[in-house]
Amino acid sequence: MSHRRHEIPTHLNVEDKAFYGLSARQATYLIVGISGSYGLWNQWPYLALAPRLAVALACLAVATALALARPCGRGLEEWVFVILRYAAVPKAVVWRSTEPESSPLWPSAARWEELAPRVIWKEGL
Repeated sequence: MSHRRHEIPTHLNVEDKAFYGLSARQATYLIVGISGSYGLWNQWPYLALAPRLAVALACLAVATALALARPCGRGLEEWVFVILRYAAVPKAVVWRSTEPESSPLWPSAARWEELAPRVIWKEGL
């Protein structure tokens, strides 16, 4: 009996499908959105019907958009991160050279050609 070899491509950059053609990330967002909508609907019984329905549907719409919308091949959560990072990074950068610190080896008043090395071993003689 011959053994068949199957090559499994690992370089495709494609998410695995978990449920009904949805990836695990998409299924998780939808489950959290449905749970949140149900929780909002049940936990506010004293609210009128219209605001309760609006809040629950808004939660479901946000979860659906996060799960299914992928503009330019990126999820909305990645775009939120990109926008927040763009807002946090300074837009203009100024380069200023710093003055070197003065030290006994580099006196600030002397010019380069006037510097003479100090021989420590000769001082004791």
